[in-house]
Amino acid sequence: MKTKKFAVVLAGNGVFDGAEIHEATMTLYAIAKNNAQYEIFAPDINQHHVINHITGEEMNETRNVLIEAARIARGKISPLSDFSADIFDAIVFPGGFGVAKNLSDFAFKGSECSVNEQVEQVIIAMHKQKKPIGALCISPVIIAKVLKGVNVTIGQDADTATQIQNMGSSHSNTNHGEVTVDEQNNVFTTPCYMLNATIVNIADGAMNVVSKMLEYM
Repeated sequence: MKTKKFAVVLAGNGVFDGAEIHEATMTLYAIAKNNAQYEIFAPDINQHHVINHITGEEMNETRNVLIEAARIARGKISPLSDFSADIFDAIVFPGGFGVAKNLSDFAFKGSECSVNEQVEQVIIAMHKQKKPIGALCISPVIIAKVLKGVNVTIGQDADTATQIQNMGSSHSNTNHGEVTVDEQNNVFTTPCYMLNATIVNIADGAMNVVSKMLEYM
């Protein structure tokens, strides 16, 4: 049997301005643990801003999403512009505020947000080929915005769920480790740190969403 290949898209490095590191790492672990392969991508763009993760204050500097995400990827990463849907069996988006600040502007505009053009293109490309699309934490909002009419979960946050509904998609409430599957659209989502979670909860969510995606391949 051919080894399944996942693309993992990161939004930088660090929960408050980039990719959530626990979610990113546990997603990579879950893929490898299930005897699949992964390649890591990020858009070659500047972050919206840089946050001091101790104080929560904005820092007077500029960082690049691809370069920052390379920290998690241990340098083995490609710009999202190089992504080809023909090569991969699935795509996954870990969470973190970078999804809502760098991959989109959801953090500032809610349901009226726009999604980075490259991010939008890769989601549409995978959807057209009916390949599984996974999203953790806040990442389901960009899937809901791009595809519309999909059913996703971000856990139990009522305001975010309302924003998803305002985009023309639907939301299912979930708890730790639970996966919402939209079979029609091949979309797989789990809440992770959108709930009050531990790293064990994150590991469970990542493992469950990856395992469920593999079932549908």
